[in-house]
Amino acid sequence: MLDDQGDFRTQFVREPSGLRHHPALVLNADFRPLSYYPLSLWPWQEAIKAVFLERVQIIAEYEEVVRSQRQSIRIPSVVVLKDFVKPQKRVAFTRFNLFLRDEFCCQYCGARGELTFDHVIPRSRGGVTSWENVVAACSPCNLKKANKSLRNSGLKLRRPPRRPSPEEMHAVGRRFPPNHLHKSWMDFLYWDTELLAE
Repeated sequence: MLDDQGDFRTQFVREPSGLRHHPALVLNADFRPLSYYPLSLWPWQEAIKAVFLERVQIIAEYEEVVRSQRQSIRIPSVVVLKDFVKPQKRVAFTRFNLFLRDEFCCQYCGARGELTFDHVIPRSRGGVTSWENVVAACSPCNLKKANKSLRNSGLKLRRPPRRPSPEEMHAVGRRFPPNHLHKSWMDFLYWDTELLAE
């Protein structure tokens, strides 16, 4: 993964199994996370490889140490890229990003939990698969709507679907952190939010 100079910096682990042990938060050269959706995390092996290839600088470390035949190194918990990566100008239309845009709740009834997605204008009626026509939906609402029009289904949208901007997705992503947040990450995850006066 890291040998590909073009995209090693923007390949993040989303699967929990890959992040069970000591993931590293990856910051851009401006010290902001490369991504909040998903949070820019690398497995510790990738972070150490990037350190040895001199592509990142270590900002914080775990207590744990890994050893090779020649040396030992503390596992990085926060790394910063030496080269700046330009932020993406558009948000990829993926299942995860759609659920994140809709804040992981059904856009008809507001339920959370097991979600699927629904075409507001059904495909059988000419509806397309796009940001503007697909929403997160729970199974009961999805079954109720079936291939009916919104008006004929008796359901109402909480808000009209639209293409989100990267800034909007970053803002939503900050409200849905992964299950594990290491204390060394906190200064970098929320430093651009407004501080509350005491």
